Amino acid sequence: MEAKVAVFGILRFPPENVQSVLPHLKEFVQATQDNDGCILYEVAEDPFDQGLIRFSEVWPDRESLEKHLVAPHIGPWREQAKKYGLMERVFNSYDISSRSIPV
Repeated sequence: MEAKVAVFGILRFPPENVQSVLPHLKEFVQATQDNDGCILYEVAEDPFDQGLIRFSEVWPDRESLEKHLVAPHIGPWREQAKKYGLMERVFNSYDISSRSIPV
């Protein structure tokens, strides 16, 4: 499947809440990977900035991304994120116009 859209983002939580939010994040990511048509959907805690969680996403097209943004598991995840003190959310999408080249 050819990638057409990349998304990079961050969520910031109070460092003391990250361990509590991770089970909810894991459930959300698994639902996204299983149901939303992404090519790649990866999440990682930043080892150098406590409380920062980074997202890397690759989608086959903008339509798939738009469907993901209104998927049934988005609402419950956002409620849990608020519950655990979400402080910052920044996501940007980019249209990809070339094939992947190993570096």
